[in-house]
Amino acid sequence: MTATAMTPDAILNLVGVTKRFGSTLTADDLFLTVKRGEFFTFLGPSGSGKSTILRMIAGLERPDSGRIEIDGRDVAKVPPWERNLGMMFQSYAIFPHMTVAENIGYGLRVRGVSETERSRRAAEMLELVGLAGMGGRNATLLSGGEQQRVALARALAPRPKMLLLDEPLSALDERIRRAMQAELKRVHAETGTTFLYVTHDQEEALTMSDRIAVFNRGRCAQCDAPEQLYRTPRSRFVAKFFRGCNVLVAERTGASGALAIAGFPVGRLRLSEGRAWGGHVAIRAEDVLVDGASSSGALPGVVQDVTYRGTVLDYVLRLPDGQTLTATTTRRLAVEPGAAMTVSIDRERIVPLED
Repeated sequence: MTATAMTPDAILNLVGVTKRFGSTLTADDLFLTVKRGEFFTFLGPSGSGKSTILRMIAGLERPDSGRIEIDGRDVAKVPPWERNLGMMFQSYAIFPHMTVAENIGYGLRVRGVSETERSRRAAEMLELVGLAGMGGRNATLLSGGEQQRVALARALAPRPKMLLLDEPLSALDERIRRAMQAELKRVHAETGTTFLYVTHDQEEALTMSDRIAVFNRGRCAQCDAPEQLYRTPRSRFVAKFFRGCNVLVAERTGASGALAIAGFPVGRLRLSEGRAWGGHVAIRAEDVLVDGASSSGALPGVVQDVTYRGTVLDYVLRLPDGQTLTATTTRRLAVEPGAAMTVSIDRERIVPLED
């Protein structure tokens, strides 16, 4: 990929950033642009490089090569305290000897801000995160969710150019985590601060982000809006990363672009401009039709497994060529493992993959 000029609405530009730890490449000639005011998420499995890339942006690691431009200035060799960035980690890093207000004002105190202004700003941040009137409390006596709000308020108090969040919700239980997801979205909307968010949680990324970069071995496999990533992945890696996506070998059966899976015609291969064809297609499990309302050719199979997941059920079929296909439905069907079953596919939802 080649470098592009930094656009007026961009706040961050990564230009050919490379980082290696021994034989492990955690950033591989990376080019990426983040727009001002975006909620931008780095998503990927453990070891994909997403946290290391965030740490390089923060100044906690240095790239081996490449530029990290913030507001057009290369900060690759600039120390963290001169970058004006906020940080939130899994650990709340609450100071036990300080009150809530003192924790929030700590970064301002380091910057030499007066006590009066620190108190005013702490009160403002407490209002923002829903903890108004709690400034005098001992921060360590708060619940996990409340401590996370204090950490958020502290990170935002100095008015950073960007807020970097490295899996900040992973230590919370599901109920509090969902509440904090909504809280972070609200705070982002109210402040207009650019958020750079790292997570391995697909649902969290899809729920919160304006755009998502999916990482694999130090490279950005795809960068897109959440629905585009979910519905139109470009590669097998991205398709398989999102739960509920079937990746199948398919064949072109003629010059007309007819497409077959397991030897059965299922529609036509539609390639958008610039898209390559790698011999595989992606089909969301919810787009496999089990009620006979066929919009394409039928696929026969044998039920291999049935999994109840609360609001939906997954039916895993083994196709004649040995591939497996999962169909997700809200209804329990009158079939059990070992039974024959025929499904069809919404042909408009068949996504050709580049590899």
